[in-house]
Amino acid sequence: MTDLAARLPLGINTFVWQSPLTDANIESTLRTIAALGYDAVELAFENPGDWDAARAADLLQELGLRSVVGAVFGPGRDLAVASDATIQSTAAYVRSAIDAASRQGSSMVIGPMSTSVGRTWRMSEDERAAAVIELRLALSGLGEYAGDRGVRLALEPLNRYETSFLTTAAQVMEVIEPLPAELVGVNLDTYHMNIEEKTFDDAFATVGDRLIHLQVCGNDRGAPGADHIDWVAVRSSLERHGYEGMLGFESFTADNETIATAASIWRPFAESQDELARLSLAMLTEWRAGWRS
Repeated sequence: MTDLAARLPLGINTFVWQSPLTDANIESTLRTIAALGYDAVELAFENPGDWDAARAADLLQELGLRSVVGAVFGPGRDLAVASDATIQSTAAYVRSAIDAASRQGSSMVIGPMSTSVGRTWRMSEDERAAAVIELRLALSGLGEYAGDRGVRLALEPLNRYETSFLTTAAQVMEVIEPLPAELVGVNLDTYHMNIEEKTFDDAFATVGDRLIHLQVCGNDRGAPGADHIDWVAVRSSLERHGYEGMLGFESFTADNETIATAASIWRPFAESQDELARLSLAMLTEWRAGWRS
């Protein structure tokens, strides 16, 4: 692996093929990812016990793949604006994701760790301020738990159709800025950014070195490059802001009705999921090659 590839590993989310990722399919999925030529993987963690972290560690080492663990906030998972019982059970789930990351060598748990995906509601300024404080408190404790295990949290904003709480880089920074940077950072996603941010460069400038994970996909959730996003400009902006983390392609399989509906996957993006992964890797490899090393 070149120095540049070591700094900017190309990853792919297991959601491209599977939902949920389980002990029954993790080996075939990881072997497919490695055979295609990816450097890394985003391991979707839908429910504790779906896949064994020790077995994942052995597979990742055998295949030479780096990894992050993706927290999945389905219905009923909320760290703010919910009952105490819901917040406590959600925190327990995040701790399980952190444990899984630690046990199989991931340095990071990523994802929209705020309120459940698809939950939208209107808030007054005072209600939003209270929600920010409540979420910050939850992430403070979870960040400490993660840090004790050599793991960092990366909080992701989503687009307006998937949440009404955190939709922009600035809103995420409002939550995490007072928290230790070595414990809690930002996970941005070009799909959501294309909808919500005024410019990619402004968003990258807003988060600065708190950006520790970047998901890259086309504006339609398909492969990057065959879409209207100016990827050369995105690369130049990332270079200016010194990004050196993973570049993770996230899309979704339509085979699971629940995940396809949640992510609004109404049509295929390629002839097959393997072909979608190949197209993405080809673009990302060329895109990374243009980076100033």
